[in-house]
Formats: sequence, structure tokens, C-alpha cells
Amino acid sequence: MTCVVQKYGGSSLADMDKIKRVARIIADVKAKGVGVAVVVSAMGKTTNHLVEMAAEVSPRPPRREMDMLLSTGERITMSLLCMALSELGAQAVSLTGSQCGIITNHRHNDAQVIEVRPFRVLDEMAAGKIVVVGGFQGVSYRRDITTLGRGGSDTTAVALAAAINADRCEIYSDVDGVYTSDPSTVADARHLPELSYPVMQEMSVAGAKVLNAQAVQFAKEKQIAIYARSTFDRNRETVVRRFAPGEVVGVQAVVSEKEIVRVRIRGSRVLSDFNRALEILENEQVPVKEVHVTRTQGSTVSPRATFVVSSTNIYGWDAIQTNLARELGASIAFDDHLGALSLIGEGLNRTNVTLIEAIELLKNNAIEVFGISTTSFRISLLVPRESVAAGVRVCHANWILENG
Repeated sequence: MTCVVQKYGGSSLADMDKIKRVARIIADVKAKGVGVAVVVSAMGKTTNHLVEMAAEVSPRPPRREMDMLLSTGERITMSLLCMALSELGAQAVSLTGSQCGIITNHRHNDAQVIEVRPFRVLDEMAAGKIVVVGGFQGVSYRRDITTLGRGGSDTTAVALAAAINADRCEIYSDVDGVYTSDPSTVADARHLPELSYPVMQEMSVAGAKVLNAQAVQFAKEKQIAIYARSTFDRNRETVVRRFAPGEVVGVQAVVSEKEIVRVRIRGSRVLSDFNRALEILENEQVPVKEVHVTRTQGSTVSPRATFVVSSTNIYGWDAIQTNLARELGASIAFDDHLGALSLIGEGLNRTNVTLIEAIELLKNNAIEVFGISTTSFRISLLVPRESVAAGVRVCHANWILENG
């Protein structure tokens, strides 16, 4: 029997009418003899409201308790959806992340899935039921409730699809797939019918919000195609799949992230100070990226280390930053006026041409560059936060529209 995993985002389940519409869609799929497991996000802005409630009680809430609080949003959705399916005559059962076997590490607010034990899911599906799973959550090996970070319901869906050997994983939201840039920033952004796993993953890491980076990593490892679709308008989609090397080259998308903090450490004790900073951040479960450490023997140039923190979804970042400053004193500094824009595509750094062109393009548009980092599929440039949107539009026009 064909088996699919469908994931529905919060905007698709924002009110009772939408929940009933989604229930009808799922029931119609099941009626065709397809086995269905459904992963749901919290309704609408529920997660944001829960975060706001926590902030009223505590400016720096314990991460374990935040996971307990935030995991309730998906439980509400899955229960209501099962009720709606029951009204349509479809047998359905709701399961939490722990009940369906999502096992994670013990990192609260940003847990990593380490294993999926789908025995209950398979049993319920074998009994002819639609299984509705609360996304974004799991249980740690210490039996604590954990959450998977922003976009974690995508990870739940792909991990579950891999575990039950589903034929495909369908991600439904309020957009009909992935675009060459955020349409709210670039009005003429173009729809992308297909993307490779590495390109999609780099887009997600660099700020694109359609799919979660960990979910794409799971899909790549298990060779599961992801179909990103609009819930109520199915005219087109984006398929994320394996591409042959060199099948598509050049800039495919321009994405951005505004809430960036660059941390700089300097001085003769740079390595020990850098290590201390990492210890503090790890204790707060704050990941870092774009790490650079420079020491030159016999040079008069002061040793230095830099790294970047994406501060958007970090609870109590101001307090964490204050603690770092108190611990490391004058050796540490923070650049919190920056954002990042990234060119994404295959083969960007086989030559220096794209990087040279990007620097010149931004310079000619009076956008100052404060830092550069590259991977095989990405060129990221740190620019003033207020210039991010303009920089994205300029780069999109140059590489996507000019070459389209």
C-alpha cells in the first residue's frame, strides 16, 4: 500500500474552518487506499502567544519549562484535527512526539532527532487509522519533553517518513513552494519547481523559512523527496530531490537573515577566551556559526576570533550577551547592527568571479560589506541590517532576473 507523510503548517490550521478543510483533504487521500500519517504545527500564532506569555512571567525562562509550554500548541491542533476527521467518518488517532517514538538528545529548545521508533505509528496505520502527530517535539533519552527549534515540524515529518519508509513527504503551508527570494522582500521572485538537497539546505541555514535545514538533511540522508506545496492551492509545487552533479549551476536564490550578531574576541589569550565564550554559549544551548580563529606566529597583529549568532529565536539573548561581556571583559565585542544576505547555488566558488561581482555590486549600490563567508553552495555577506533588503533586491535583479 502506498504510504505518505503530510505536514501542515500553522497557517493552514489557523482556525476551525481551516482545520475542517484540512481534515477533508486528508480523508479524501485515505479514501483512495493510501496510508496517511499527518504531522501538524500549532494553530496560527499559538507558539508566538505562548512565548509572549512566558516573557510576561520571566525575562529568561528555563529552557526545559519552555519546551513543556511550547509543546502544548501542537497537542491542541492534533486533537482538534482528529475530532474533525472523526466527524467525516475517518478513524484517526493523535500521538505526541514521544508517543510516536521521536527520540532526541537532551538539548532543550533546539533538540536534534537521534532516533525514531515508529512502532505505535505502524501499528495504528496497520489498523487502518490516520495517525496525527504533534510536530516540533520529541522526548530526550532522559525522558524530558524537548522541542526541535524553528521549523521543527518539518523535521518531525521527514524523520517519520524515513522511519516508516513512506513513498513521499509532503510539506503544506500557505505558499506554493520555494522561491528565488522571499516574495515579501522581492516582488518579482520566481517560483522554483525543483531544488537539490544541498541548495535547499543552504537556503534554510541562511534564512529561508519554507523548509527546515535539519529536515532537508534527513531527507538527503534517506533519499526522500520533499514536496513543498500550498495547502489550498495545488497548482504547483517545489520538489527537493537528488540532482546529478553539475545538473544546475550558478546562483539559484538570494536569501537573507536580519537578526545577526557577530562576536569578536581579541588579545593574547584569544584561544582560552574563545573557548570560555563557547562554554558559556553551550551552557545556554546557543549554537554558533561562521567561526574564524586567526593566530600568526611572530606577527604584531593581535590574535582574533570571530563567530556569528542567529539571535532571532534565542530566549534571553540580551542577558546571555551581558554575561559574556562580564566574563570576558574588554577582550570581547559585539556587532549587533548586522544582517546577512546570501547567494545560493551550485558551483559558486569554483572560481572567484561571483564573489568579486557581489562585492563590486554592493559597493556600487553604497552597501558596505563587514564580513564574507563561503561554502561550496553559498556566498554570505554581512551588511548593515537596514541595508539587507536593498542588497537582496540588487543581487536578485543581477543574478536571477538578468540571467533568467
